[in-house]
Amino acid sequence: MAVYYRTRGYVLKKVDLREANQLFTVFTEDYGKICVLGRGIRKIKSKLRSGIDIFYLSEIEFVQGKAYKTLTDAKTINKNKDNFEERLKIGELVDKLVKAPEKDKNIWKLLEEAPKYHYFFWNLLSILGYQVDLYNCSSCHGKLSPIKLSFEPEGIKCSNCSDKSSKNISPEVVKIIRLLLKKDWDILSKLRIKKSHLNELEDMEACFLEEITV
Repeated sequence: MAVYYRTRGYVLKKVDLREANQLFTVFTEDYGKICVLGRGIRKIKSKLRSGIDIFYLSEIEFVQGKAYKTLTDAKTINKNKDNFEERLKIGELVDKLVKAPEKDKNIWKLLEEAPKYHYFFWNLLSILGYQVDLYNCSSCHGKLSPIKLSFEPEGIKCSNCSDKSSKNISPEVVKIIRLLLKKDWDILSKLRIKKSHLNELEDMEACFLEEITV
Protein backbone atom coordinates (compact mmCIF):
# COMPACT_ATOMS: atom_id res chain seq x y z
CA MET A 1 0.00 0.00 0.00
CA ALA A 2 1.40 3.38 -1.03
CA VAL A 3 2.33 5.88 1.68
CA TYR A 4 1.46 9.51 0.86
CA TYR A 5 3.63 12.35 2.13
CA ARG A 6 2.44 15.96 2.26
CA THR A 7 4.57 19.05 2.88
CA ARG A 8 5.21 22.60 1.74
CA GLY A 9 8.12 23.42 -0.53
CA TYR A 10 9.88 26.00 -2.71
CA VAL A 11 10.50 24.81 -6.27
CA LEU A 12 14.17 25.40 -7.08
CA LYS A 13 14.46 23.79 -10.49
CA LYS A 14 12.51 21.85 -13.13
CA VAL A 15 13.73 19.65 -15.97
CA ASP A 16 11.66 18.31 -18.87
CA LEU A 17 11.83 14.55 -19.28
CA ARG A 18 10.63 12.33 -22.11
CA GLU A 19 6.99 12.43 -23.09
CA ALA A 20 5.23 15.00 -20.90
CA ASN A 21 7.03 14.55 -17.58
CA GLN A 22 8.97 17.05 -15.49
CA LEU A 23 11.38 16.49 -12.63
CA PHE A 24 11.16 19.13 -9.90
CA THR A 25 13.83 19.92 -7.33
CA VAL A 26 12.04 21.21 -4.24
CA PHE A 27 13.30 22.40 -0.88
CA THR A 28 10.62 21.23 1.52
CA GLU A 29 9.76 22.26 5.04
CA ASP A 30 9.74 18.70 6.41
CA TYR A 31 12.24 16.75 4.28
CA GLY A 32 14.79 19.26 2.99
CA LYS A 33 15.80 19.08 -0.67
CA ILE A 34 14.04 16.40 -2.67
CA CYS A 35 13.36 15.55 -6.33
CA VAL A 36 9.76 14.85 -7.33
CA LEU A 37 8.55 13.50 -10.67
CA GLY A 38 5.48 15.08 -12.20
CA ARG A 39 4.09 12.46 -14.57
CA GLY A 40 2.28 13.91 -17.58
CA ILE A 41 2.42 17.36 -16.01
CA ARG A 42 3.22 19.11 -19.30
CA LYS A 43 -0.09 17.99 -20.79
CA ILE A 44 -2.67 20.76 -21.03
CA LYS A 45 -5.24 18.72 -19.13
CA SER A 46 -2.89 17.90 -16.24
CA LYS A 47 -4.42 18.80 -12.88
CA LEU A 48 -0.96 19.24 -11.36
CA ARG A 49 0.58 21.84 -13.70
CA SER A 50 -1.15 24.89 -12.16
CA GLY A 51 0.02 24.01 -8.67
CA ILE A 52 3.77 23.83 -9.11
CA ASP A 53 6.40 25.82 -11.03
CA ILE A 54 9.78 27.52 -10.58
CA PHE A 55 9.98 29.20 -7.17
CA TYR A 56 6.37 28.64 -6.34
CA LEU A 57 5.69 27.95 -2.70
CA SER A 58 3.44 24.93 -3.04
CA GLU A 59 1.80 22.36 -0.85
CA ILE A 60 2.73 19.06 -2.45
CA GLU A 61 1.84 15.42 -1.96
CA PHE A 62 4.00 12.55 -3.21
CA VAL A 63 4.62 8.83 -2.95
CA GLN A 64 8.03 7.16 -2.84
CA GLY A 65 8.72 5.02 -5.90
CA LYS A 66 11.69 2.82 -6.77
CA ALA A 67 13.48 5.51 -8.78
CA TYR A 68 11.66 8.74 -7.95
CA LYS A 69 9.23 10.34 -5.58
CA THR A 70 6.10 10.82 -7.68
CA LEU A 71 3.95 13.92 -7.36
CA THR A 72 0.30 13.14 -6.64
CA ASP A 73 -1.02 16.59 -5.73
CA ALA A 74 0.15 20.21 -5.87
CA LYS A 75 -1.53 23.39 -4.67
CA THR A 76 -0.07 26.88 -5.04
CA ILE A 77 0.41 28.88 -1.84
CA ASN A 78 2.44 31.73 -3.35
CA LYS A 79 3.72 32.13 -6.91
CA ASN A 80 6.63 34.40 -5.85
CA LYS A 81 6.98 36.12 -9.21
CA ASP A 82 8.72 39.24 -7.84
CA ASN A 83 12.48 39.46 -8.51
CA PHE A 84 12.18 36.35 -10.67
CA GLU A 85 15.75 36.43 -12.03
CA GLU A 86 17.16 36.67 -8.52
CA ARG A 87 14.95 33.81 -7.37
CA LEU A 88 16.27 31.66 -10.21
CA LYS A 89 19.81 32.33 -8.99
CA ILE A 90 18.77 31.48 -5.44
CA GLY A 91 17.26 28.21 -6.65
CA GLU A 92 20.45 27.32 -8.53
CA LEU A 93 22.54 28.17 -5.47
CA VAL A 94 20.52 25.96 -3.11
CA ASP A 95 20.49 23.14 -5.66
CA LYS A 96 24.26 23.37 -6.00
CA LEU A 97 25.22 23.69 -2.33
CA VAL A 98 22.56 21.74 -0.43
CA LYS A 99 23.11 18.02 -0.93
CA ALA A 100 21.51 15.86 1.72
CA PRO A 101 17.70 15.42 1.83
CA GLU A 102 17.55 16.54 5.45
CA LYS A 103 15.18 18.97 7.14
CA ASP A 104 16.85 22.32 7.82
CA LYS A 105 14.74 24.96 9.53
CA ASN A 106 17.39 27.68 9.01
CA ILE A 107 17.46 27.27 5.23
CA TRP A 108 13.67 27.10 5.18
CA LYS A 109 13.47 30.36 7.15
CA LEU A 110 15.95 31.97 4.76
CA LEU A 111 13.78 30.99 1.79
CA GLU A 112 10.70 32.33 3.59
CA GLU A 113 12.30 35.74 3.91
CA ALA A 114 12.03 36.12 0.11
CA PRO A 115 15.38 37.92 0.03
CA LYS A 116 17.67 39.47 -2.53
CA TYR A 117 20.34 37.17 -3.93
CA HIS A 118 23.38 38.71 -2.19
CA TYR A 119 21.65 38.58 1.18
CA PHE A 120 20.73 34.96 0.54
CA PHE A 121 24.22 33.99 -0.67
CA TRP A 122 26.17 35.10 2.39
CA ASN A 123 23.60 33.88 4.89
CA LEU A 124 23.38 30.47 3.20
CA LEU A 125 27.17 30.15 3.34
CA SER A 126 27.02 30.92 7.04
CA ILE A 127 24.29 28.31 7.66
CA LEU A 128 26.28 25.66 5.78
CA GLY A 129 29.46 26.36 7.73
CA TYR A 130 31.33 28.31 5.05
CA GLN A 131 31.34 31.57 7.02
CA VAL A 132 34.03 33.97 5.78
CA ASP A 133 35.95 35.81 8.52
CA LEU A 134 35.09 39.47 7.93
CA TYR A 135 37.04 40.86 10.86
CA ASN A 136 40.44 39.15 10.80
CA CYS A 137 43.05 38.56 8.10
CA SER A 138 43.00 34.99 6.78
CA SER A 139 46.81 34.97 6.70
CA CYS A 140 48.19 36.73 9.79
CA HIS A 141 44.87 36.68 11.70
CA GLY A 142 45.30 40.31 12.67
CA LYS A 143 42.31 42.64 12.82
CA LEU A 144 41.28 43.96 9.40
CA SER A 145 41.57 47.73 9.09
CA PRO A 146 39.64 49.77 6.48
CA ILE A 147 42.62 50.51 4.29
CA LYS A 148 43.71 48.18 1.50
CA LEU A 149 42.14 44.73 1.52
CA SER A 150 42.17 41.77 -0.85
CA PHE A 151 40.56 38.35 -1.07
CA GLU A 152 41.33 34.81 -2.11
CA PRO A 153 39.31 31.58 -1.78
CA GLU A 154 40.79 31.22 1.71
CA GLY A 155 39.37 34.56 2.86
CA ILE A 156 40.14 38.27 3.19
CA LYS A 157 43.69 39.56 3.61
CA CYS A 158 45.03 42.74 5.15
CA SER A 159 47.31 45.14 3.23
CA ASN A 160 50.47 43.58 4.69
CA CYS A 161 49.56 40.04 3.59
CA SER A 162 48.17 40.82 0.13
CA ASP A 163 50.20 39.63 -2.83
CA LYS A 164 49.94 39.53 -6.63
CA SER A 165 47.60 36.52 -6.56
CA SER A 166 45.08 38.38 -4.40
CA LYS A 167 42.22 40.49 -5.78
CA ASN A 168 41.66 43.93 -4.29
CA ILE A 169 38.43 44.48 -2.40
CA SER A 170 37.01 47.74 -1.07
CA PRO A 171 36.53 48.03 2.71
CA GLU A 172 32.98 49.20 1.88
CA VAL A 173 32.20 45.79 0.34
CA VAL A 174 33.32 44.02 3.51
CA LYS A 175 31.02 46.35 5.47
CA ILE A 176 28.13 45.47 3.14
CA ILE A 177 28.61 41.74 3.77
CA ARG A 178 28.71 42.36 7.52
CA LEU A 179 25.37 44.19 7.26
CA LEU A 180 23.85 41.36 5.23
CA LEU A 181 24.81 38.87 7.92
CA LYS A 182 23.58 41.05 10.80
CA LYS A 183 20.10 41.13 9.19
CA ASP A 184 19.44 44.67 10.31
CA TRP A 185 16.31 45.25 8.21
CA ASP A 186 16.09 48.99 8.89
CA ILE A 187 19.56 49.53 7.45
CA LEU A 188 19.23 46.92 4.69
CA SER A 189 15.99 48.47 3.41
CA LYS A 190 17.88 51.73 2.80
CA LEU A 191 21.07 50.14 1.48
CA ARG A 192 22.08 51.19 -2.03
CA ILE A 193 25.13 49.44 -3.49
CA LYS A 194 27.30 51.27 -6.02
CA LYS A 195 27.90 49.51 -9.32
CA SER A 196 31.65 49.22 -8.65
CA HIS A 197 30.99 47.66 -5.24
CA LEU A 198 28.38 45.34 -6.73
CA ASN A 199 30.96 44.08 -9.25
CA GLU A 200 33.44 43.41 -6.44
CA LEU A 201 30.78 41.62 -4.43
CA GLU A 202 29.91 39.37 -7.38
CA ASP A 203 33.61 38.60 -7.94
CA MET A 204 33.94 37.54 -4.31
CA GLU A 205 30.85 35.35 -4.51
CA ALA A 206 32.10 33.63 -7.68
CA CYS A 207 35.50 33.06 -6.08
CA PHE A 208 34.14 31.51 -2.88
CA LEU A 209 31.51 29.49 -4.73
CA GLU A 210 34.13 27.98 -7.01
CA GLU A 211 36.25 27.06 -4.00
CA ILE A 212 33.53 25.23 -2.09
CA THR A 213 32.05 23.40 -5.08
CA VAL A 214 35.32 21.93 -6.41
